[in-house]
Amino acid sequence: MEVELILLLLAVALAAGWVDAVVGGGGLVQLPVLLLALPAAPPPAVLATDKLSSIAGTTVSAVGFARRVRVQARVAVPATVLAVALSGAGAVTAGRVPAEVFRPFVLVTLALVAVLVVARPTLGTPVQRRPARRRTVVPAVVLVGVVLPFYNGLVGPGTGAMILIALTTLLGLDFVMGSATAKVVNVGANLGALVVFAAQGQVFWLLGLGMAACNVLGARVGTRTALRRGAAFIRATLLCVVAALIVKLSLDQLRL
Repeated sequence: MEVELILLLLAVALAAGWVDAVVGGGGLVQLPVLLLALPAAPPPAVLATDKLSSIAGTTVSAVGFARRVRVQARVAVPATVLAVALSGAGAVTAGRVPAEVFRPFVLVTLALVAVLVVARPTLGTPVQRRPARRRTVVPAVVLVGVVLPFYNGLVGPGTGAMILIALTTLLGLDFVMGSATAKVVNVGANLGALVVFAAQGQVFWLLGLGMAACNVLGARVGTRTALRRGAAFIRATLLCVVAALIVKLSLDQLRL
C-alpha cells in the first residue's frame, strides 16, 4: 500500500474518532474510505479492520465520559452483554445476507429520527432527564442491545448514533448522558463483531492498529469537546451525522 494512502487512512481514522466520541457514527467517515482504499479486499476483512480501529477510540471515549457523567447502568449492563453476542451473530451473517435487505429499513428509521430531532427541540436537553422506568428500559435494552448490535456486526455505519437516538428518545436522557451510555454499549457491539472477524482471520492487523492509534487521539479530543460544549452541540452534530448517513445510504440504494 502506498504511503500517501496509508496517511489518508490515518487522517480519516483521526476524524472518525472525533465524530464517534461526540455523537457516534464514526464508521460513516471511516468505512467508505476503507472500502475505496482496499477495493480487492473481502468486505468482511474491511469491516473487521474498521472494527479494530473503532473499538479503540470508542473504549477511550467511554472511559472519558464515565469519569464525568453517570452511565445508565440499568440499560448499559444488560445491553452491552447482549450486544457482544448479537454483534457477533451479525458478523457471522455478514456476507450471507445482502446489506441491501436492511438498507431501506435503516433509511426510513433515520428519516423519522431526523424529523423527530428537528420537531422536538427539547429532545436530548437536560430538562428531558427523568428516571428510567421498566416499561421504557426493556424496549431500550432490546433495541440497543439486540437489534442495533446485529446491524453493527452485519453492516455497521451509524450504529453509535442510532444507539444515542434510541436512548434519548426512549429514556428521556439528555445527549451528554445518552452519549456516555451509548459508548459503553457500542464497545460491546464492536467487540463481539471483532472477535468473530479475528477468529475468521479477516483482520488487517498492522493497518488496523495504526488507525486505532489515530482513532484514540480523535476520541480523546472529541470526548473533551462534547463534555465542554454540552447537549446543544451534540444535537447539532447528531443532525449532521444523520443527514450524511441518509445521503450515503440513499446513494447506495440508487446504485442497486
